[in-house]
Amino acid sequence: MSGSDHLALSSFPEGGVAVVMGATGGIGDALASALVQSDRFQTVFAISRQSQPKIDLYDENSIRSAAADLAGRGEIRLVIVATGLLHGGGIDPEKSWSTLDPANMARSFAVNAIGPALLMKHFLPLLPRSGKSVFAVLSAKVGSIGDNRLGGWYSYRASKAALNQLVRTAAIELKRSRPDAICAAIHPGTVATALSAPFAKAGLTLQTPAQAAEAVVACLDGLGSQCSGGFFDRTGPALPW
Repeated sequence: MSGSDHLALSSFPEGGVAVVMGATGGIGDALASALVQSDRFQTVFAISRQSQPKIDLYDENSIRSAAADLAGRGEIRLVIVATGLLHGGGIDPEKSWSTLDPANMARSFAVNAIGPALLMKHFLPLLPRSGKSVFAVLSAKVGSIGDNRLGGWYSYRASKAALNQLVRTAAIELKRSRPDAICAAIHPGTVATALSAPFAKAGLTLQTPAQAAEAVVACLDGLGSQCSGGFFDRTGPALPW
């Protein structure tokens, strides 16, 4: 990517601050790079558990502290939440209800739904009261209830469905004080990262993190205030709940 016209993010006011949460992940890092190359923002903050400021989705105090820090760095025009948990640390997507584990389910919800909800709590009030601003979360098509035809992956599906509902609910409240702001969920597609690698099927076309980031950024550039509360594919179309 080279800051080409379709990545100019011309729908956003010039200047301001962009924030990527989960910037050490494959797509998070690519999103931060794409935003830097767009030259639209005064500063792009790549936030993780190792950054300064840092966030830990299990620790609301860290989120509160990071929000207070970033609030003094300029107008926050864009926040992208690129965190997520599908597997690792003893967690694997369940193929059957017989493998459901309450502790693993709680961890999935903590990272995929509760953590992003706390980011909404502390960062949505920082969005400007006028002019386009976006709070976007990377959701997943498998979180769509209407599109679920295969079953399985109970915790991941349910936690992403919960995330989508949180986005929808927050968007309604956001509209009352910031009518130009957008809160939306984006499906980035299947990306060649450590998150998806164990589950990539033969013949499935994988995007590179850079390709996925470019598509997500272009999607966000195309969203208008009427899109707030929506769930969208990276290519633009709305997805079923």
